[in-house]
Amino acid sequence: MTITDTLFSRTTRAIIYGSQYTAIQRMLDFDYTCERSPSVAAIITEGQDSLHKAFWGGTEIIIPVYSCFQKALKKHKDVDVVINFSSFRSAYTSSQLALTHPQINTLIIIAEGVPENKARLLALQAQSLGKTLIGPATVGGIKAGCFKAGNSAGTIENIIKCNLHRPGSVAFIAKSGGMSNELYNIIARNTNGLYEGIALGGDRYPGSTFVDHILRWEKDPSVAMIVLLGEVGGIDEYAVVNALQKQHISKPVVAWVTGTSASLFDTNVQFGHAGAMANTDKESATAKNSALRQAGAIVPSSFNHYEKVIRDTFKQITSKTKDHCEAFTTHHTQNNNPNKAPHI
Repeated sequence: MTITDTLFSRTTRAIIYGSQYTAIQRMLDFDYTCERSPSVAAIITEGQDSLHKAFWGGTEIIIPVYSCFQKALKKHKDVDVVINFSSFRSAYTSSQLALTHPQINTLIIIAEGVPENKARLLALQAQSLGKTLIGPATVGGIKAGCFKAGNSAGTIENIIKCNLHRPGSVAFIAKSGGMSNELYNIIARNTNGLYEGIALGGDRYPGSTFVDHILRWEKDPSVAMIVLLGEVGGIDEYAVVNALQKQHISKPVVAWVTGTSASLFDTNVQFGHAGAMANTDKESATAKNSALRQAGAIVPSSFNHYEKVIRDTFKQITSKTKDHCEAFTTHHTQNNNPNKAPHI
């Protein structure tokens, strides 16, 4: 699958499908802290046209609520992202509606439990239309200093603690939203910060994969290194192995696949996510860690050493190319001072 090289920017605007007002407020708090304009253009609530009042720093703003996509997109021509908070029962229909609109480039499906056949159909539809699908069963993603999808990275306190109000040069990808938050903190402590983070979602058939995003980061001059957190179950990590073997990825990839403890059990173990269970030896965390290491990824001996390997790899990069950190900041024309205090 080929996806758009750049998904989010400081001018990205989104429509929120569903009355998820806490997530909307968290997006606006992030925007205000980053000193960008509000990223939430409109809300869709079926059968209802109204207004929603939200905080913008110490003041208030009004966000329009529309009863359907057609009304919202006709009014807001700058929107190219839809964040779909509908339930698993209606996520397929509402997601199809979003994908069919020409101006929508990226769709993020939050719902867990979307039927697997429907998830695969949505992935095929997105691919045929040249659009990016993140999810189902995801919290979304975040581009530091630019755009935050829904509840990605949590509250504004966590945003500031992890320096997500300004861009770093480390890209991160995982399936888990919770573990993404943990890794954002680890990346903030051990590097110059996160550039972009994507949580693919924990279902068996995600709309986009590890390699889809890693290959676009490979082409992005603002990304110095890539951090991957895989998990037991599925074979998506082997596409990264294949890309490394074919030398399609030249940037350092620090990778760890969780679930190595599964080998201690007599039977297959389900680790939370729908797709997090090894049905064959190839799907085990141990096999995938070994394959990634042999292909050239930097793989620690355990999760306990993951943080140290991230830190050491970033130090090696900056010692070899001292100008990189300056180069990536000049790539951003706004909010490019890593020492600048957040605007709160």
